[in-house]
Amino acid sequence: MEEKQEKIVYIGTCAGDNPEKACIPFVMAVAAQAMDVKAIIILQGNGVSLAVKGYADTMLLGGGFPPIKKLITDFMELGGEMKLCMPCLQARNIEETDLIQGAEVTASGSINVAAMEADAVLVY
Repeated sequence: MEEKQEKIVYIGTCAGDNPEKACIPFVMAVAAQAMDVKAIIILQGNGVSLAVKGYADTMLLGGGFPPIKKLITDFMELGGEMKLCMPCLQARNIEETDLIQGAEVTASGSINVAAMEADAVLVY
């Protein structure tokens, strides 16, 4: 029987409104990936802005963390999954064509399933 891979879900609700808090899910997720733990980042509220093309290029640095653009790139290159709240995008008039490659628009049911299947869920 195959051993179940550990999984952590990180929910990010901040973007440029709180750069330090916006970085933390990505810092944690990249660390999880380095530990061979599957990491999923779900962006809700203002956090969905992080997935808009060009947004991360102009965001202020978050505390002592690397630039958010680097964190997002590292996360995605390591095979991370980024899921975005559809109603949160709609409320901000963000279209799927505005999003970075690899960002997946999803609904509440899929987010609930990801959380129920995870070994841990952390919210920032």
